[in-house]
Amino acid sequence: MTSESVPVESIHEEKIIDQIRCLGLDMIHEANSGHPGIVLGAAPILYALYAHHLRFDSKNPDYFNRDRFVMSAGHGSALLYSVLHFAGFDLSLEDLKQFRQLGSKTPGHPEYGVTPGVDCTTGPLGEGFATAVGMAMGETILRAKYPKLIDYYTYVLCGDGDLMEGISYEAASLAGTLGLSKLIVLYDSNQISLDGETSLTFQENVSMRFIAQGWSVITVEDGEDFTSISKAIEEAKKSKDKPTLIEVKTKIGKGSKWEGTNTVHGKPLEEDDITAIKEKAGIRDVPFAISQNTIDEFEILIHNRCYELQQKFMKKLESSDEQVQKELSFFMNSNKSIDVKDLFYDAPEEEKESPRDTSSKILNAMVKDNPYIIGGSADLFGANKTYIHEGGDFSKKNPLGKNIFYGVRENAMAAISNGLALCGFRPYASTFLSFSDYLKPSLRLTAMMNLSNIYIFSHDSISVGEDGPTHQPVEQLLMLRSIPGLDVFRPADANEVIGAYKTIFEKEEGPSAILLSRNTLPILPDTKANEVYKGGYIAYDTMKKPDAIILSSGEELHAVLEVAKRLQTQGVEIRVVSIPNLGRFLAQSEEYKEELLPVEVRKIAVEASSSFSWNKLIYNEKYLITLDSFGESGKAKDIYHKYGFDIDSLQEKIEDLLQ
Repeated sequence: MTSESVPVESIHEEKIIDQIRCLGLDMIHEANSGHPGIVLGAAPILYALYAHHLRFDSKNPDYFNRDRFVMSAGHGSALLYSVLHFAGFDLSLEDLKQFRQLGSKTPGHPEYGVTPGVDCTTGPLGEGFATAVGMAMGETILRAKYPKLIDYYTYVLCGDGDLMEGISYEAASLAGTLGLSKLIVLYDSNQISLDGETSLTFQENVSMRFIAQGWSVITVEDGEDFTSISKAIEEAKKSKDKPTLIEVKTKIGKGSKWEGTNTVHGKPLEEDDITAIKEKAGIRDVPFAISQNTIDEFEILIHNRCYELQQKFMKKLESSDEQVQKELSFFMNSNKSIDVKDLFYDAPEEEKESPRDTSSKILNAMVKDNPYIIGGSADLFGANKTYIHEGGDFSKKNPLGKNIFYGVRENAMAAISNGLALCGFRPYASTFLSFSDYLKPSLRLTAMMNLSNIYIFSHDSISVGEDGPTHQPVEQLLMLRSIPGLDVFRPADANEVIGAYKTIFEKEEGPSAILLSRNTLPILPDTKANEVYKGGYIAYDTMKKPDAIILSSGEELHAVLEVAKRLQTQGVEIRVVSIPNLGRFLAQSEEYKEELLPVEVRKIAVEASSSFSWNKLIYNEKYLITLDSFGESGKAKDIYHKYGFDIDSLQEKIEDLLQ
């Protein structure tokens, strides 16, 4: 059947929706795992969106100016995969039969890079909602910069659980403030969560809440009425200055024995229930049986709207000037490497500088010449030193501003950064290291998607001082190092900050974190910017075989180097190995590690952070001069002395260990 052979008005849309539902139920039944409630309740929502509004190319799912769709209610993956199959994406019936199985293209929650047509990894509720805000911000920036080329919408399907999570509230507030008019959220409002009715825990007026946050709100009373859903989306697309929430009142588990109850949320249906649903819909009771007519009819609706979208976009791009082509090529390419060989750094005359100030200089230099770099801070621009002085402020009135004011919203900041990265940017986000706990869920997804985000954490140790233990990070460095795929740098001075940023920006892909002291520190003659990429190198050595090797990072390296030089005057030979990136050092060849750390020489680790970071290099805990307790409020020098990280205390500890 061709798209010309069937008139649109004769298409049986209810039949397509029922087939989508039943295919989703078959996937869940085959896996004996999944969430049938949303498949039955929200199928008309996704049908209306994909059949009548979403602009995409199923044969080129990464087509850059496509509309984005985020399944924030990620437990509804069976529904999404069913729709993607109908829409012509590279998901076969065999793929659907492997739902939730090891190595399949249809994992339990949508995963970016695994399933064609999935625009971001979701899972923890609310994360997809917040990531979509970043996607919408990305579109706003790109449309302002390339008005003849970029104009996509960002759509979200969320549920009650998404809107209970704090991250969605954070992100919605910012989206309303910024007037992200091309963000449209479809709210599957069924008043049921996994434990029971939402009235147990969630009684506010959601519509009024979003209106108060600067959104437009449209209500569809009947979730089965796909025509009204489609009209609501059409109305939302006309918004010029506000994002839109479309509340669609649905019945979870529509048509099943457990309709309207929490039982159908996460429990597969019994076989007789599936049979009854199929019989009522007039669908053959054969697993994964699909009428080809419904596939063809769905294809017609999509074809009429999306025909040759990518080809038209590429023609426009090819007729654009060379600079625009070069810039958009970066946004569209998975390789996010930026050459920093010409980076200019103006060292202070006194040869002293806070690492966060060095970071500020580098960021300002890099952002100036690279439209791909954008970022901001969670209400700590002044403290993190991440403000771009000639960049302007991103706002509703100035979409080309380089500085994003996230407000006190760390988790949403990280998720929004993910959305920006998914639009091709190299985003950075900044806060205090102790507050990295707030953004951990989003940062974890950054690593899962292998996005090229940069996380800038200042105030990196107990030397924060007077603010006390709530602001003095201890276990956070270990937490960041433990995240698979996250490149964690803790530079000691300006030289290592430069080396860290060079390594970060020249990476082709993958997330990075850089941890910075707020204190003014000497620029050491012993540190080497061009060695940072290895993760560890010899910062100070002796002419003879060392009596001991001390490994250290960050601010503590300064004290360690001084101790080594003092002990040398007493005839004690100490090698100092700087470890600006422990993960990278551990990934070096055994030969390189043995060269720096010969097995027969005693090794001591010095770091004002958790001892657990060092268990792959130091096997005797007495050689760990680390910190496994919280700090205190007081002067930085007094705190360092109390916990044994000042020069005199370190010298005494090391001398005792070497006796």
